[in-house]
Parts: sequence; C-alpha cells; structure tokens
Amino acid sequence: MKQDELFMTYVNGANQPFQGWDFSWITGTGRLHSEPLSWSYGSMAIAQIQKATSLLDMGTGGGEFLSMLRPLPAKTSATEGYLPNIPVAKERLEPLGVQVLQVEDDDRLPFEDGSFELILNKHESFSAKEVRRLIAERGIFLTQQVGGEDCGQLNEKLGLPLPTDYTEWKLETAVRQLEENGFRILCSKEEYPTQRFYDVGALIYYLRAIPWQAPDFDVERQMEALYWIHQEMQSKGYLAIRQHRFLILAEAI
Repeated sequence: MKQDELFMTYVNGANQPFQGWDFSWITGTGRLHSEPLSWSYGSMAIAQIQKATSLLDMGTGGGEFLSMLRPLPAKTSATEGYLPNIPVAKERLEPLGVQVLQVEDDDRLPFEDGSFELILNKHESFSAKEVRRLIAERGIFLTQQVGGEDCGQLNEKLGLPLPTDYTEWKLETAVRQLEENGFRILCSKEEYPTQRFYDVGALIYYLRAIPWQAPDFDVERQMEALYWIHQEMQSKGYLAIRQHRFLILAEAI
C-alpha cells in the first residue's frame, strides 16, 4: 500500500463513535500506549473504599472505572458534567445501586454538607472549597489530575494554540488550594510520563475524544500537518508526547 493510501486508511478509519470514557478502540489494539506512573490510582482508590461507608465519584464518565472498584459502599453517588455520558453511566451504575447525577457547576454540587467519607476524582475539575463542604470530618479526598502541561507537543505539531484555561494547573497549585480549604495532604506526587501514538488514526480519534486539548482541531484544516506526523510515525514507529499527571491524597481536618 502506498504511503498516501495508508494515510487515508488511518484518517478514514478514525471515524468511530466514542462513548463514556472508553479508549479501548485504540488502547486495546495497542495503537496508543502510555508509560506507567509510579502510583496506581485504582489500587489507592480500592484501599480507601474498604474503609468508607459513603462515596462520591466526581466526573464518572460512563461509569467504566467506578464499576470496576466493586464492592462499593451502600451509599455511593457519581456526578458527570458531559450530557451524552449520563445515560451511559446510569445504565452501568444504577443496577449497582449508584446514584448518578448530572452537574454543571463545580462550585455547587447537589449534596448536603458532610455527605461523604470518601470522594474520588480522576481527571475531573473541582472546587477545593466545595469538596471540603461535601466531605465528612476526617474524610478522604483522592484525586489524579491532568496537569496544564499535558500533551502540549500535539498542539505544536498541529500548528494550533495551546489551551490557556489550565496552563498553571499543577501539583503546587492544587495542594495550596486544598490546604487553604481545610485539608491535610497525606501524599502528593507529580510526573511526566510519555504517551506513544503508533498511527495517525489513533491520534485523530484521541483528539476528537478530548476536544479541550485542541478546540480548533479539524482534520481537513490540519490535513497537511497530520500527513507530516504520519510520515514521522512511519519513519520512527511512533509519535512520543509528554503527558502531565499529579496525584493527591488528602484528609479533611
């Protein structure tokens, strides 16, 4: 197959539906791979769940991750801000006894003060003040966040501006916000793992799934840049991009 034909095969093949927060169409086939972190958010979440009688999962997506942390506390709720994910999450989580609620404002969530002993948050924005309101005394907040430096090289290669809303979002900022709102930090880590894309179709699929990374991304407009990326992938075998992740385990005081 000629280079141009292969490129268009990848481009056209990227037109696949994305549902919930499930990247298995590209991760399950080995087309996207991320370097492991030194921690496991999932293992830490399970350890905390065993000690909690009430749980809130913020930004549950389609409920994929939360559903794999069973058994869950009898009182478990989940929030999600992206409307198409709501029916997916409800179908997956409500049979497990989980209340799923759509939310629009991080500063005011639909729960009473001190409602939860444990709040989980994986890659979801949050208000430290609101999390403190919701959490019980000595309750635990566990979050893994995507930092503001995440995948900036993608934007550079595509000739697109970097998103500016989260440029300063990093471990130091999040720790300060939590400490200022009544939390004691038990554990905190920040790392920059490498993510590899092995074909340009996987890259297109990924960018469409996370439109906030490059809001102006359009396949037709970026076709030339995508082709240069394709050639780099064919020559090197992959495209390596630096991610930005940090983890915080905090206790309400």
